Amino acid sequence: MTTDSLVQTKTEVSFDLKKLLPPPLIGFLVAIVFLIVKIPVPQVMTKTLTYAGNIVTPLSLIYIGIVLAKAGLATVKLDKDSVFALCGRFLIAPLLMMIVLKTIGTNLPNLEAQTFMLQSAVSSLAVMPILVHQGNGDVEYATNIVTLSTVLLVVVIPSVMSIMHFVI
Repeated sequence: MTTDSLVQTKTEVSFDLKKLLPPPLIGFLVAIVFLIVKIPVPQVMTKTLTYAGNIVTPLSLIYIGIVLAKAGLATVKLDKDSVFALCGRFLIAPLLMMIVLKTIGTNLPNLEAQTFMLQSAVSSLAVMPILVHQGNGDVEYATNIVTLSTVLLVVVIPSVMSIMHFVI
């Protein structure tokens, strides 16, 4: 036995409330309380929060552009992990949505059912690289998935629309 295995180190276990309750979740919970209790929200606050919410996607696309510029366009590649992620996004998610619509959503109007199907097949979230960065994950991989899924939308959306006419 080595001396390293005999030495027991004391590790402190700490509970980080910020990881359990991130600001978006807190905002969501406060909004639910406002809706349930029917608390009126002042117009100024509504407009301010709407403006802030409307800039999230453009800012995340700028972030993706910065990551792509740093990594280079050559890093966008279709490897095994990317294929699995794209299959989940473009095949499994619409298939699951179709099953849900056929079992639970039988009373939905046709346009709503088609909207759900189409939403299940769109590209990955544009804010995904930002969320991955906050979680100390692989930002270049997340950017790769967002870029590939956005480019593949040119093929996926018409395909899903064609299939929807037979299924829904």
